Amino acid sequence: MKKVIKKVLIANRGEIAVRIIRTCKEMGIRTVAVYSQPDIDELHVNLADEAICIGPAGAADSYLNINNIIQAACGSGCDAIHPGFGFLSENPDFAEFAQACGLIFIGPSPKYIRLLGDKEAARAYMDSIGVAIVPGSKKSIDSLEDAILESENIGFPLLIKATAGGGGKGMRLVEAVDELEDSFNLAKSEAKACFGDERVYMEKFIDSPKHIEVQLVCDNKGNVVHLFERDCSLQRNKQKIIEEAPCHFLDETTRAALIKTATKACKDIGYDSVGTMEFLVDRDGNFFFMEMNTRIQVEHPVSEAVTGVDIIKEQIRAASGLALSIRQKDIRRIFHAIECRIIAEDTENNFMPSPGKINFLNVPGGNGIRIDTMVYSGYTVKPFYDSMIMKLIAFAPTRRECIKKMRIALEQLIMTGIKTNIEFNYLLMHNKKFVSGRYTTKTVEEFIGELNENRDHI
Repeated sequence: MKKVIKKVLIANRGEIAVRIIRTCKEMGIRTVAVYSQPDIDELHVNLADEAICIGPAGAADSYLNINNIIQAACGSGCDAIHPGFGFLSENPDFAEFAQACGLIFIGPSPKYIRLLGDKEAARAYMDSIGVAIVPGSKKSIDSLEDAILESENIGFPLLIKATAGGGGKGMRLVEAVDELEDSFNLAKSEAKACFGDERVYMEKFIDSPKHIEVQLVCDNKGNVVHLFERDCSLQRNKQKIIEEAPCHFLDETTRAALIKTATKACKDIGYDSVGTMEFLVDRDGNFFFMEMNTRIQVEHPVSEAVTGVDIIKEQIRAASGLALSIRQKDIRRIFHAIECRIIAEDTENNFMPSPGKINFLNVPGGNGIRIDTMVYSGYTVKPFYDSMIMKLIAFAPTRRECIKKMRIALEQLIMTGIKTNIEFNYLLMHNKKFVSGRYTTKTVEEFIGELNENRDHI
């Protein structure tokens, strides 16, 4: 059934809220921003048609406060809610409550969030249909005693991961049993703070793999379209820093198998929105399902730049009960694309967050450059939320040209008043493993070690 969306509440903040507002404006949809008390000067608040304060600084009292968000949506006459990423975006209770209140949830049906957004359920489902999964626990680990028992089955090193979230939050690498207690408690508390759900599970740590994901766009008419893959292997502390598409490392056979596995799984269950299926690929080309994100991804601009598809627009169409405006036969790789996440952090001081006022900002431009951000000269980076403040995307006909564009863009990106990882990203753009395309999830860690060693000799 077609449902007309005329007004959307965006249950998020920062650059993704700005990104959603822009597509809504193009579609003629009015927008309502929500904000915490310290976020009153945020760009999304100023760009939206209306803005409503939903609580104090703490995410639990604002951006994770389901009652306040739903009340804001209903009270402002919204038809729909867009959750963005993080916060409540993969919370099935939030999606169900929104629908029960007569609102359209711009995302998958709650049953699919429960099945695929929940990492425990997703692993069980993929295992049941014969897709190789990373070895690990069959269910969430509730106690330290259970964690110790499970670690004996899995072996070290292992990962503790949030069941209900992603983005590297609520994740800890454990290399020995004496690290287990602290890591278990930290993972649970971080998962609770970020997603409102403290459940965690455990899986075997695969050393130095490629982290490859497939971007999927689906509707409730049975249409499943993939926008190829992204290489998200450049990570620090399990959080992505740089993403690119296509993956320079994959052979065509493995690429085709990955995409076929992802699209078939979504087709078979009737998945009805935007989603991303993530895999680890080992040195021999074997791939293992890791998780599925039942939401828009941080790095979605990479796939948009490669294909020219507005993923948010298709997500809104699907939620409206409309068929996708795209067909698989029409999707082509037009460009190579690279995204650098710009983070307010001190790379020379253990990557500590660097909140504060941006005194001056100069952004690059020109053909093949895109910037998704909420910051401006005079903007104050808040200490309460994620420290990513910008996504810088370069795209060009070839990978070589794309790398060159990104290097120039990073040179021209000037931000004073706070510490950032701009220079760190620039140095990574010159790293031999990155340039060759044969980097892994361990490359950034090795690169940091080299930088620290060089500093010690200065």
